[in-house]
Amino acid sequence: MDGAAPKRNITLIASGAVFGLLYGASIRFGSRMFPNSSVFMVVSLGFVVFLPLAMGFVTVFIVERRRPQPLWIWFLLPWIPLAAGEAAAMIVAWEGLICIVMFTPIGMVASSLGGVAAGLIARYATSRRSKNASVVCVMFLPLLVSPFEQRFHAQVELRRIETVIDIQASPDVVWRNIERVSRINPAELRSSWSRRIGFPNPVEATLSYEGVGGVRHASFDGGVLFIETIDLWQPQRRLAFSIKAQTGQIPPTTLDEHVTVGGAFFDVLRGEYTLELLPKGTTRLHLESQHRVSTDFNWYAHLWTDAIMADLQNTILLVVKNRCESVADPASLGVSSLTTEP
Repeated sequence: MDGAAPKRNITLIASGAVFGLLYGASIRFGSRMFPNSSVFMVVSLGFVVFLPLAMGFVTVFIVERRRPQPLWIWFLLPWIPLAAGEAAAMIVAWEGLICIVMFTPIGMVASSLGGVAAGLIARYATSRRSKNASVVCVMFLPLLVSPFEQRFHAQVELRRIETVIDIQASPDVVWRNIERVSRINPAELRSSWSRRIGFPNPVEATLSYEGVGGVRHASFDGGVLFIETIDLWQPQRRLAFSIKAQTGQIPPTTLDEHVTVGGAFFDVLRGEYTLELLPKGTTRLHLESQHRVSTDFNWYAHLWTDAIMADLQNTILLVVKNRCESVADPASLGVSSLTTEP
């Protein structure tokens, strides 16, 4: 009898996790079946916050109402259907690794909150009717929130990110390495967490002609191309440009629709290099970018976009630094830092 009880509890916990997974998968499947419906908006508070919260709620409620569980179960059990759902979405190519990584932290917090709420209601609510009503309300919450939030929360936020590096080279040498970029060998690129989760490697940038109006074609692996039009040209001092992502040419296998540059939710708009002469033959190179974030949860999304842009810019600046400092003859340098922001 003593040995059977733990097994029954494990079975009960597993059944709760499976139900939570099936519930979440059904909502996600609805977004595939009705991609233009405001009810099933994936990039929304309803999906990003309230869906994992509801998954955690139903998972723990099913378990707790049958048998009281330790409090840690309320917090941690919701992570099982959440992780299983993420894995399934990647397997069937509904989501890319980038989206999964960005979603996971907030999904874990929301699902745990749902689990705790379910545990409290299942254990302490006195009315069976109120318990059942709470489950129904929570399960429909993601579907009710998504269309409602579209009326009030659609936001456009412009973000600026600046990164800086000191280079033991003259401004003239540095300038030649930022006006255009010869092909970058993958060995030149430092290890980067943003590329490990799926952002492509910078490849090269060409320049049509020197001066205002010159056009750079900045390319990345996977068919990602940026058209950069120079609107400020001050040799050895400042180089600035507008950026237009060729969104229609980006294959879905490179960046999925939720994180595509130039898409509905994210875009890179401008870039600017500034050179600052320091003592002892050192040049301080600033790289500033401006990007757009357009979600119903910019307060969370911009944490990721800021971090990704900073990581990419630091990678680019390091390429410039190494190229400037490693070549003895500056005249042999015909390269430039990728000024694009992916």
